[in-house]
Amino acid sequence: TGARRLDGARWRRTLLADADFIAPVPLHRWRLMVRRFNQSALLAATVSRASGTACIANLLIRARVTKSQARHSASERRKNVQGAFRLRKRHAKLVQGKSILLIDDVITTGATSEACVRALLRGGAAHVDVLTLARTQDRST
Repeated sequence: TGARRLDGARWRRTLLADADFIAPVPLHRWRLMVRRFNQSALLAATVSRASGTACIANLLIRARVTKSQARHSASERRKNVQGAFRLRKRHAKLVQGKSILLIDDVITTGATSEACVRALLRGGAAHVDVLTLARTQDRST
């Protein structure tokens, strides 16, 4: 539709102007088995199709299971996801010096996105932007 084309054009000019590729926030494999889908990966695939920018769905992995972030303070959320994400070794050369658009479904304190950004930057990415579908009001701080 015209609206989709307009949105795709807007993404290409703004959010994706410098992005070499798109990556979703990953779920731990056990959580993925229970849910049967990763909502951030679905969003990333949609943005990829609309914009023409490649999506690498498995760029990051959630290295360990984390507690639900609900009902935790901002500092507890940061501690909960600290070190929980890492770059897949097979993609190490791919991110060197690249700009990445990280897709998350919902942001409250930003702890999860920040942990993913740190993992990508540690892996050699030059720049990481974050796009999220929704922002909740943080009532825990």
